[in-house]
Amino acid sequence: MAPMMGGGPAAAFLAMATPAVGFVAPANRPALRVFQTASPAISEESRTSSGAPATSALSAVATGIALSTVALSVASARRRRGAIRTTRKAQPVSVEEKRFPVLSKRAPVGTFPKLPPSVHPGVVTGQSLIDLLEHAKKEGFAIPAVNCISSSSINACLEAARKMDAPIIIQFSSGGSQFYAGKSLDNTKFHVAIAGAVSGAYHVRALAEQYGVPVILHTDHCAKNTLGWMDGMLEADERYYEIHGEPLFSSHMLDFSEEPLNENIELCVHYMQRMSAIKCGLEMELGITGGEEDGVNNEDVRPEDLYSKPQEIYEVYAALNKVPGANFTVAAAFGNVHGVYSPGNVKLDPEILANAQKFIKDKIGSQEDKPVKFVFHGGSGSDLNDIRKAIDYGVIKMNIDTDTQWAYWQGIKGFEAKNHDFLQSQIGNPEGKEKPNKKYYDPRACLRAAEVSVAKRLEQAFEDLKCVGVLGLGPPEKPENVLGPRRGGLPA
Repeated sequence: MAPMMGGGPAAAFLAMATPAVGFVAPANRPALRVFQTASPAISEESRTSSGAPATSALSAVATGIALSTVALSVASARRRRGAIRTTRKAQPVSVEEKRFPVLSKRAPVGTFPKLPPSVHPGVVTGQSLIDLLEHAKKEGFAIPAVNCISSSSINACLEAARKMDAPIIIQFSSGGSQFYAGKSLDNTKFHVAIAGAVSGAYHVRALAEQYGVPVILHTDHCAKNTLGWMDGMLEADERYYEIHGEPLFSSHMLDFSEEPLNENIELCVHYMQRMSAIKCGLEMELGITGGEEDGVNNEDVRPEDLYSKPQEIYEVYAALNKVPGANFTVAAAFGNVHGVYSPGNVKLDPEILANAQKFIKDKIGSQEDKPVKFVFHGGSGSDLNDIRKAIDYGVIKMNIDTDTQWAYWQGIKGFEAKNHDFLQSQIGNPEGKEKPNKKYYDPRACLRAAEVSVAKRLEQAFEDLKCVGVLGLGPPEKPENVLGPRRGGLPA
């Protein structure tokens, strides 16, 4: 038997059987043909050997085992494919199928019961993005867009979206992008802001499918004086498109609202042409959003500049619509203000959006009542009635920043208040002078409290925007294999 194992039929069998260890569905039939054509070779070898009956018997057994292995693998693969097809009707993607898109060219998998079939878990771009936004406009809900500055704030958004069974928009400002990369770095020519935005985008792409929700990956206000940041991100989009057939980001926002209208439109058309070539969406701003955000201060603008006119919105729509493959949204001003103010200080007029929709519908002879997809800036602290009216008039995205910033801080503040006596020294607390406090001052403890607080605030945002249960997945399952305190878990 020993010589036979070294180089005879058994060795041939092992050589053929080895691929079955990594057997996958797409290779079933070719692998079966390999086994079928190889088996006569075994019989021929047995006939030309010493002629011992054991050799012939071993050859027959080996061939039988090999074919049985293939049959079992084929049957198992069929069962898996059937289970996957069944699973996709009820949930976005199974644990086994979750991928790491930044490391793979594999197409996205999974769909949602209540969304268009093109919309999948993970970052949506191109037609999937168009279908998702059109679906939101048709069904009468808007998607919360949250400014993120760290992996922690991103994770809080993803967690909230899955809990509320909804899509979410994660976006980065130029200042937030720079912070993501590190404030100690030189940001000459916006190199650091570009790197930070790209880094954040890769983080979202690596984790969005793990949470099982569709994510629109977006960047916020880019004015004329920060176009270097935009150009760098678009270069990253184009490189990503060459490899994956889609841009790195879903869309970008250009804010030329402080420029003359004709220049605003001209610049937006120029960038829309570049973006549409890689299936990237554009958000443009028309009219000025008051208040202050991310170092841009519009607190002293003329009141009339806070309200867009239907003719202006039409001119933007008409110009951008001429670009082949254009996908765009309009952040029209209707009294919006960044920041949070006492009730009554912000006077929103959503009727501006309704009037613009009617004006444009009549101008272009559209059968659609709401031809424009609008964006609501300065959503923090807005009156719920105004929010709901804006959604009825075609708003499909509302920005939230100030309220989530406060929620993040509130989580840390509450954690410190609750555990104050355990956070005054490394050793020594009410439980004993020699008791260590490491599990309380571990940064993961307070940061997790901040994430929970943000997710809680976002639950209110999803409800305000009527964006709850729109995926059709139901509540998330309880996570398994969550590490305990001795393996990196948290005390709170």
